[in-house]
Amino acid sequence: MERYIGLDAHGTSCTFAVIGQSGKKLRQDVIETNGAALVSYLRSVPGRKHLCLEEGTQSAWLYEILSPHVDELVVANVSDSRGQKNDALDALRRAEELRTGAIKCPVFKAPGQFSRLRELARVHSMLVGDVVRVQLRMKAIYRSRGVPTTGNAVYSPKGRDAWVRKLPVQHRWATEKLHEEYDALLELKKTTESELVDESRKHSVARVLQTAPGLGPIRVAYLLPIVVTPNRFRTRRQFWSYCGLGIVMRSSSDWIRTEHGGWARGQVQQTRGLNRKHNSKLKDIFKGAATTVITMLPKDPLHEHYQRLTAAGTKPNLAKLTIAREIAGIVLRMWKDGKEYDPKALQAMA
Repeated sequence: MERYIGLDAHGTSCTFAVIGQSGKKLRQDVIETNGAALVSYLRSVPGRKHLCLEEGTQSAWLYEILSPHVDELVVANVSDSRGQKNDALDALRRAEELRTGAIKCPVFKAPGQFSRLRELARVHSMLVGDVVRVQLRMKAIYRSRGVPTTGNAVYSPKGRDAWVRKLPVQHRWATEKLHEEYDALLELKKTTESELVDESRKHSVARVLQTAPGLGPIRVAYLLPIVVTPNRFRTRRQFWSYCGLGIVMRSSSDWIRTEHGGWARGQVQQTRGLNRKHNSKLKDIFKGAATTVITMLPKDPLHEHYQRLTAAGTKPNLAKLTIAREIAGIVLRMWKDGKEYDPKALQAMA
């Protein structure tokens, strides 16, 4: 007896819809967003339970507490919703999609692995954004009064007073407060960064991945809780698509008639850029690693490959993309094999 359950979660209430194997709606209930209440409700549903919920703020928590009480739990990434919409209809749609197998790309969840590292990376990312935001606000005040502020000298504690004195008196107080906020955020960012690296180094695979070209301790610390395990990806092409480095091809009217009257596939395939559905943070990591290789590692074989590509007429941005794809493939293979990066082996392959 199969039961397909759709869950639409909100801050105070969760709506369940249960359908049978034939698609008939069996029940619909609204439960308080409370872990014990949700588990109790699932236990009251008989048969083999297949649960589907949407990706969102609470999805990791719901996956963690509900997965032991169902036979299957799928997290769906719902990009758009057309037609009528309410909690009951959303829950019913999730249940029907799970029953018919319409969920092609479920969201991977592993809340028990790298959990503390994941939270540290999230906080560190927010602090970096806050530091940059305060820097922009400070420069905006100087720019509004016609004071040019090229470079980073305006943020330095040494020459800060000289910069503030260039402003009218009525603008100095706000600027000084922004400087104080900047100092506090910068100190908090440094502390979090230290804890992030220390937590990352507790995992042996981090030491292996740090040997990859362009990957330092910060990028590896971000990489680990996102990917979790390389076995999710059978080939490097799947990994490229997840990282936003997969090339999208589009074609139409593929078949042309030959001189003998038969049909043959024509050369009409065209590149349409990179895939849009991806993990943006991973894309930043590997493109940043490619930038590091190009600008700071002149003796690495990948840097030499970049030089050969540009010398052959490849545009610099496309050559950089090629290097990013190669780094992603190298990291995936290193992670699966548990072996450190060997530039000589890569040069021999090239």
